[in-house]
Amino acid sequence: MDLRILEIASHTDNNKVIKKFTHKSKHKNPLCGDEIEISLVVKNDIVKDIGYQSKSCIYCQASVSLLSRRIKNMNTDEIKMIISYASQLFDEKNISLKMNLKEFKEILNKKNLKRKDCLMLPIKALAKALNK
Repeated sequence: MDLRILEIASHTDNNKVIKKFTHKSKHKNPLCGDEIEISLVVKNDIVKDIGYQSKSCIYCQASVSLLSRRIKNMNTDEIKMIISYASQLFDEKNISLKMNLKEFKEILNKKNLKRKDCLMLPIKALAKALNK
């Protein structure tokens, strides 16, 4: 296992319950049973706070940790762009975006292709939460 995955997963600042959320989603991986719940506080199309709880593997935990830190104070349109390009990062294509996806490329890459479902679970939950 890549030590970088462990390092990213160790950042658990946003592993918390948000009671007064504006958006919420729960998603489960039917293949392995990993579960994740994401709660957001969105004001004027900006994510002001995010909380997550998960019963999941280290890959899913790393993904949600990185995602939660990156999207805080970000516009929802920018977040939707990240969501739309996330699975393409596994193909190692050069995706030219206004935003820097370097952090995501560290874990969403060909090396971790076998764990794609685990890594994408938080992204799918976030997409579901924002589409409500």
